[in-house]
Amino acid sequence: MRIIERPPLWWRALCPKGLFRVSGCGRTVYLTFDDGPIPEVTPWVLDCLAERDIKATFFMVGDNARRYPYLVEAVCSAGHTLGNHAMHHLQGLHTSLMPYVADIEEARLYLDTSLFRPPHGFLRPSQAKALAGRYDIVMYDVVTRDYSNRLTAEEVLDNVRTLVRPGSIIVFHDSLKSWPRLREALPRSLDWLSQQNYAFATLKSTR
Repeated sequence: MRIIERPPLWWRALCPKGLFRVSGCGRTVYLTFDDGPIPEVTPWVLDCLAERDIKATFFMVGDNARRYPYLVEAVCSAGHTLGNHAMHHLQGLHTSLMPYVADIEEARLYLDTSLFRPPHGFLRPSQAKALAGRYDIVMYDVVTRDYSNRLTAEEVLDNVRTLVRPGSIIVFHDSLKSWPRLREALPRSLDWLSQQNYAFATLKSTR
């Protein structure tokens, strides 16, 4: 059973306000990238998407957005959507409520978006409640696990092939940790999804 790659119903119930999958969208998937932007990987991802005329949503770490504002601009100029991934990628399980919310609010100084994805995909109920009034909390339906050095690029691709379905929110990472697998798995995943007649769309804020 792939619990990490596709969160089970009991896990989704822990964040009832979170968006795990988009309903009523036909044969459409929502490609997302976490943890960037960084100069070593993000420009390559943008080129890979541009070659296929695909748009995605980039959940950026605020400190990276602060350090590389030109990459934030490049993502926006290419027609992609921004998301907030906290200022310092804090783990909700290990952070109390007020510092956690403050860290997300700090990231918003560099990221003009109300879309938020919690680092590590976890929120305490108190954190989810505090954020629900001001953010669209975006979770995921498929985690590719491109960040894992225990997987090969082929296994990352297999996660996409096996688990994707209409409305899936798919997570890749524009990070150094993911790069050894991303550089092969991402283009092959995009081409396979297109061959399966999936359309691509960005996530939109409701606020």
